[in-house]
Amino acid sequence: MKNRTLRGDRLHIGFFGRRNAGKSSLVNAITGQAAAIVSDVPGTTTDPVYKAMELLPLGPVVLIDTAGLDDTAGELGEERKRRAGRVLSRTDLALLVVDAREKNFAFEEELLARLEKEKIPVIIVVNKIDLEMGEAAAKWLAGRVFLRVSAVSGMGIGELKRRIKEIAPREWEPPFVRDLVHPEDVVVLVTPIDLGAPRGRLIMPQVKALRDILDGDAVPVMCKERELRSALAALKQPPALVVTDSQVFPQVAADLPESIPLTSFSILSIRQKGELGQMVEGVRAMRDLRPGDRVLIAEACSHHPLEDDIGRVKIPRWLNHHVGGGLKIDTVPGFDYPDDLEKYKLVVHCGGCTLNRREMLRRQRIAAEHGVPITNYGVLISYLKSVFPRALEPFPEMARLFASRKRKTDRDMARRMAGMTEI
Repeated sequence: MKNRTLRGDRLHIGFFGRRNAGKSSLVNAITGQAAAIVSDVPGTTTDPVYKAMELLPLGPVVLIDTAGLDDTAGELGEERKRRAGRVLSRTDLALLVVDAREKNFAFEEELLARLEKEKIPVIIVVNKIDLEMGEAAAKWLAGRVFLRVSAVSGMGIGELKRRIKEIAPREWEPPFVRDLVHPEDVVVLVTPIDLGAPRGRLIMPQVKALRDILDGDAVPVMCKERELRSALAALKQPPALVVTDSQVFPQVAADLPESIPLTSFSILSIRQKGELGQMVEGVRAMRDLRPGDRVLIAEACSHHPLEDDIGRVKIPRWLNHHVGGGLKIDTVPGFDYPDDLEKYKLVVHCGGCTLNRREMLRRQRIAAEHGVPITNYGVLISYLKSVFPRALEPFPEMARLFASRKRKTDRDMARRMAGMTEI
């Protein structure tokens, strides 16, 4: 049976190094198949190659074969290097592949510095074990921990896999929902069946919630929004949590007693993939949004827009209704933001279910560096539909954020009152 673990939920292992250091051969040796094209011609690998697999005993991973860091073939070579460097933003563990005959290690030093800055664990792999190590390589490797392998004969590959397991991050993502409930708790998942629901299947966040609840030994109950009241009435005790599609927030909130915690799949997704607090702070930009302002809708994946698409139709419509119309809204799918990000008053990001956590955090960091507030679909919709902050109550970290903000507001008010008294 084909493994269905999502790419964004897998440990990302990036292979970096010079052209013809043997990166592609090493990927093939680890996977046991021709996952990457191998050639003696330098620069054979152009775009990064992603290979999803089970790397036992570690589990589901994505191996990423990149172009050579020393590619000098004009503008095309620079673009290959740029794309290889961009892979760092989604790399959880790096393999730096070194040719034992190399005489200059400036590229390797630069990469190690970047990896250290990004706090990415790295394994130095000296490929082509059958070749005698050069004096320059021996000098550069002195005092460093490294492994010698042969991608052709397979020597050292088993030890490399064991080393990967040893230093790979144990938890590269927080749980999706199971940390919010206890074993045997009932969790109701409200899953509308609309144009966005694939025929015969559930969407990614719904599947993840279902599996995570089961992993936490809790009891999932699924229903559509129209059957929520019936589902609640059939339960012997109230559910510990209700998770809904953001688009039906108002209807679900109206049918759900205030005593029952409520949130959305999109909010759970961004909490797992990124920093929820920054998204919550970002929605405050809505208070200052005016007609004529620019808003960026950022979609992590490319998909065929639907008739009433959430990111391209509904959210723009709701935003314009909120400010009285006239917003200039751009939609950008994929991994990259526009170069002129600073022109936007707000970034509205999807739940990021196809991204890994490192990539989502990078995207949030870029927005912060450009001084642009960022929020996500679920948080924004809860605000626009008047379900904010109820949708955030299940998260203890948000309760602390709100409490801290209230204390600051109280202090500011006290200072103003003190100043007025003095006057």
